[in-house]
Amino acid sequence: MRVALCLMSAALIAAPAAARTADPARLSRDVRTLAAPDFGGRAPGTPGETKTLDWLIARFRALGLSPAGPDGQWLQKVPLVHTRIADGATMHIGDTPLAQGREIAVTTVRAAPAVSIADSPMVFVGYGVSAPEAKWDDFKDVDVRGKTVVFLVNDPDFEAQPGDEAKGRFGDRRMTYYGRWTYKFEEAARRGAAAALIVHDTGGAGYPWSTVNASNGENYDIVRGADDPRVPLQGWIEHDTADRLFAAAGLDLARLRVAARQASFRPVEMKTTFSAAADVAVERVESANVLAKIPGTKRADESVMFAAHWDAYGEGPADASGRTLRPGANDDALGTAGVVELARLFKAGPAPERSLVFALWTGEERGLLGSEYYATHPVLPLVKTVANLTLDILQTAGPAKDVVLVGAGQSSLDALLGDAARAQGRTITPETFSERGLFYRADHFSVVRRGVPSLLIMALGGASDLTTGGRAAGQKWLDDYMACYHKTCDTWDARWDLRGAAADVDLFHTIGTRLAKVGEWPAWSEGSEFRGVREASAAERR
Repeated sequence: MRVALCLMSAALIAAPAAARTADPARLSRDVRTLAAPDFGGRAPGTPGETKTLDWLIARFRALGLSPAGPDGQWLQKVPLVHTRIADGATMHIGDTPLAQGREIAVTTVRAAPAVSIADSPMVFVGYGVSAPEAKWDDFKDVDVRGKTVVFLVNDPDFEAQPGDEAKGRFGDRRMTYYGRWTYKFEEAARRGAAAALIVHDTGGAGYPWSTVNASNGENYDIVRGADDPRVPLQGWIEHDTADRLFAAAGLDLARLRVAARQASFRPVEMKTTFSAAADVAVERVESANVLAKIPGTKRADESVMFAAHWDAYGEGPADASGRTLRPGANDDALGTAGVVELARLFKAGPAPERSLVFALWTGEERGLLGSEYYATHPVLPLVKTVANLTLDILQTAGPAKDVVLVGAGQSSLDALLGDAARAQGRTITPETFSERGLFYRADHFSVVRRGVPSLLIMALGGASDLTTGGRAAGQKWLDDYMACYHKTCDTWDARWDLRGAAADVDLFHTIGTRLAKVGEWPAWSEGSEFRGVREASAAERR
């Protein structure tokens, strides 16, 4: 009898711990709901958004969480501007007309009914990097106000060779923020440019021209104040088109690429002009982030954030089978389900000393807009946000022997992920394609820019070493998924094996449990471009 009682006691002790692990069946059920046809592809500003928000609020409320939005609400309203360059737009470099979609792909995020640029002088600015910490300035003292600036994509050392001054200065093949198109357009806006154009290269961008052209002249942005202007026209020039246009201006783009890898590079006047005339359809859209929390018992103003994006692409052009709905089952209904599951796990456990925030963003597919709005209108102070842990696309092929780390070397959170993985008997694999800049392409980046250390679990970082089939099976899964990325075939599948996805959710539960205790502050690594931002507010975390 005593043995039986001891065994029963052990079972009772073990039961709560066993219950506090992510449930693959719950993840699957939630994804099936969010990716269902009646959710309409979860596009911002559509009936599908309303249904999505209502469902998420109901889930958090049922779990016993508290609203974490402004004024004690579940939602943080996110005002958006939706623009589309009308058909019939004309663009020229010199006297040469450019075909929208084929030779050039441009959009605007300004809420103006038309764009008119007449004979704007063109300036090639290399990679367009201004990085004092790297002793690098591509602009030098050249004034580009009212001009059209032309950039190369990625970083100065993306193609650097031994002897080039850029070699190793920007992480070698690992993209830094200076390599992202968002940075380049922002830098053009800060300097008062009339337009910003990036020369497209598939290798440097990480995606083909078809991805750039998919916007079809459409764009979104958050509503910004007059003191935060965007460049009037922004976009890309197709690779071969750029070669021809530079040659017509008497310039050798191949030689300029080499010159741009030297710190001594100076902007080059192209001795030609850019002109554009386009009507713009402008629409104001009100969307929303969903914010829930478990308040901290000791320092409620210090918070650990778990996040994903609820939005997908809604309706789009018909595929070969006539389907138009892009349900975003993995991207990112699965990540959203993971955040809801984390909320369940933490609510079932002991009350945290720090607040736990569960954020589900709008507008990620339109440019990280919901998270950017939160970052510019934070409900809890970012200087006291301990970390952001983001889920965006998880593999659905079963358990893995490793976890792919996106953005390796950025912060001390890497070590915490390593500890959590080892506790599961797993290892860490650095992302395969660091030059694609995945670390800068998910929602956590909005708070990263404001100094918040962050981790991203994203299956696109490389092939997982699956328990069954190894790396080859992981690569097959990745290839198959990429064939459906942002397409109508990203649908829920009853055959998914979500044990690996659940294990990834558990990694964040383990890390979050540790960070929920007062005292530990993850830090950016020496050399990270975000270290200085965080250090500037160090006194507020003492």
